Amino acid sequence: MLKNVRITQIKSSIGRLPKHKSILISLGLKHIGHTVIRKNTPSILGMIKKISYMIKVNN
Repeated sequence: MLKNVRITQIKSSIGRLPKHKSILISLGLKHIGHTVIRKNTPSILGMIKKISYMIKVNN
């Protein structure tokens, strides 16, 4: 399993569910095109799965 995962926000958070907005904030994503690198843990993977329609994931 890879140690890090690169997450990029590709869609706006405007009009999304409050829970999905809070997931974006907890991942550290602030705007479209913003990229963060997070450790590949089960909790991060669960967050990625919930908002997969709003982000792009690279290894």
